[in-house]
Amino acid sequence: MLARFVAALAAMAVVVTASNILVLYPVDAQFGPFNLKDLLTWGAFTYPFAFLVTDLTNRYDGATRARLVVVVGFLMAVALSFYLSFNPLPWNARGAPATTARIATASVTAFLIGQLLDISVFSRLRASRNWFLPPLAGSLLGSLIDTTIFFSIAFAPAFAFVDGIYGREDGSLGFSAPFLSVGGDVPLWLSLATGDFLVKFLAALLLLAPYRALMGRLMPLPPLRAA
Repeated sequence: MLARFVAALAAMAVVVTASNILVLYPVDAQFGPFNLKDLLTWGAFTYPFAFLVTDLTNRYDGATRARLVVVVGFLMAVALSFYLSFNPLPWNARGAPATTARIATASVTAFLIGQLLDISVFSRLRASRNWFLPPLAGSLLGSLIDTTIFFSIAFAPAFAFVDGIYGREDGSLGFSAPFLSVGGDVPLWLSLATGDFLVKFLAALLLLAPYRALMGRLMPLPPLRAA
């Protein structure tokens, strides 16, 4: 049980920290008519794994333990993210952006609300005969809230004051770009948020496979009452 808990904490911290960094990297590629640079960041591909960690912990150790993994893993990730925002890694000397304190703040807010919502939804549906319903519903609702909060605080001009609090220049992405690279012009952060959620929607479906594969492979504790 302790080993599983430590593994969940480490996985959560790594996923969130990596996502905080990778959200600064647009996917610089063309897919048919879609310019992915105006649509996606690499963070969209890593963050959904946080829901997989939470859901597996919830399934085997209950909602209380899942919340503990979220909070402690989140604190570890935020501490590392803030450290990196003021102490860039060596690759940043070659021109790659560092994570910022504003993005770390957005991650704090969005992560906690999104993950705790996921736990609550999963717990309410855990008795369902359909094994896929708890993780799928929890992940989708959590991802929707997480994406909305994160991209608003991190990149919407209305939250530019957050950069000011940390003594940084405005890092908002309020300039215009084609919506999902093919529609009319909208603020870039809104297009990125939409593309991010679409990827998370697909990821929620694809991650049902490893969730199902791990069902029965991890040694569960005696049944716990959903908190």
